[in-house]
Amino acid sequence: MPRWGEVMPAKKTEVLPLLALLKKLYPEHIIPLHHQNAWQLLCAVILSAQCTDARVNQITPHLFKKYPTVQDLAAADLKEVEKIIHSAGFYHSKALSLIESSKRICEVFGGEVPQNMDDLLSLRGVARKTANVMLGDYFKKPAGIVVDTHVKRLAFRLGLTKQTDPVKVEKDLTKIIPYEYWGWIAIALILHGRQVCSARKPLCAQCALEHLCLKKGVKSKTSIV
Repeated sequence: MPRWGEVMPAKKTEVLPLLALLKKLYPEHIIPLHHQNAWQLLCAVILSAQCTDARVNQITPHLFKKYPTVQDLAAADLKEVEKIIHSAGFYHSKALSLIESSKRICEVFGGEVPQNMDDLLSLRGVARKTANVMLGDYFKKPAGIVVDTHVKRLAFRLGLTKQTDPVKVEKDLTKIIPYEYWGWIAIALILHGRQVCSARKPLCAQCALEHLCLKKGVKSKTSIV
């Protein structure tokens, strides 16, 4: 099994054993945020910033019942939306993002969530991470790899990157992860980060990737959480 030290793998083929192990552990590409269409997923991802998926999944049924279409949310009262999503945190900013993004989708994109990076980034509350979720997880045509705190932490611990900035981490990962894995890899790393390789107390003895891990047993510092 290759060990690539403190530098990134020179070739994509060197990460294939790691990908194979992750595929055995997390074979399905399951999006943890509940949704029925692209617009609902976009709203859920906006709400998920610094909020758990479980909490978002508690909020969205009420939100989508009151505002069942993108047009409905585009015309919503800000204070009413804030009340519904209050428990997600940062509710004023998130409510404004939900309404303004819905308005732009209606006015500029014909009521359909756009399917390219530039257009997605033009929506309020949508940064590269959210755009990557939409393109890779929903539309199945990834333009990059989602990098959240779990992906950043595991990529660092596994020696896939020496970077801590999400944009730089994504750049490193896209160089070494074959394109066909871009949509799935983030989900796999997120699940592994939640279930096994936590920030403060990684369960190294239970980890199937332990023999590949350069940072095993190391608790995350603020820079790599």
